[in-house]
Amino acid sequence: MSHISVLLHETVDALLADRNTGIYIDGTFGRGGHTRLLLSKLDEKACVYAFDKDPQALAVGAELEQQDSRFKIIHASFAEMQKELNLRGIASVDGVMADLGVSSPQLDQAERGFSFMHDGPLDMRMDNSQGITAAQWLVDIEEEKLANYIFQYGEERYSRRIAKAIKHAGYIETTGQLAEIVKVAHPKWEKNKHAATRTFQGIRIAINKELEDIEIFLPQAVDILKPNARLAVISFHSLEDRLIKQFIQKESTLAEDTGWGLPQKQEDTRRLKKIARIRASDVEVKANPRSRSAWLRVAEKIEK
Repeated sequence: MSHISVLLHETVDALLADRNTGIYIDGTFGRGGHTRLLLSKLDEKACVYAFDKDPQALAVGAELEQQDSRFKIIHASFAEMQKELNLRGIASVDGVMADLGVSSPQLDQAERGFSFMHDGPLDMRMDNSQGITAAQWLVDIEEEKLANYIFQYGEERYSRRIAKAIKHAGYIETTGQLAEIVKVAHPKWEKNKHAATRTFQGIRIAINKELEDIEIFLPQAVDILKPNARLAVISFHSLEDRLIKQFIQKESTLAEDTGWGLPQKQEDTRRLKKIARIRASDVEVKANPRSRSAWLRVAEKIEK
């Protein structure tokens, strides 16, 4: 299955807000769907910088660089966005977007080791040019820590018994082997879901530091936005969406005065205002089932 960009037009239209020039950031280039549409709506003076950790995504980005001089691809996590832009002399931008989580090519290619649907080497690294594989990570990690990751990041209630079974198995070479170990250890799983769905999610998020990177990325994105510029982020599961929701809520709410005695003048620390929360349409979900769980949240930098 080729990669279909989720909430494509909704994201780009919300990001631009009727503008057609400036400097824009795509924090998760993937296969470039959002970036290509963005470039098609920008004038010749505009520029788009995209980030990705995946070597295959970088190869696609390198081809786009040759085709469009307004575009630059950067091999780094969006958590390093501010540092990388500073190196290039960029202090502020006109919009930042990100499409979180794992991409369709990563899931569909057995050799990437993300999915139990295609048996392959147990890898799971978004940047498979560095770091250790999931197979080695599972050998190295303590059972209690593994159980905590599966519980927290996979929201798996049977994490303890699953972690115990994984550690008891020793070195696990393939995704199929891991899926079978989890299936045997799992007493009861959700209808229409594989027993290993939550465990795979928990392990993948932990290995790639996905939630940690989001927590680092969001404040940086607001720091570099110009006044009235926008942040648009697509999430695919509750853990991601909760982080984005709470961040925007905090940045767009006037802090309460918790002091005692006479009222004190509050400093307005708000940096954002909420613009939209958008779900994929029924038409899109029918055409691309992976968009079913997607949420797009949009916020705008307040001019002070």
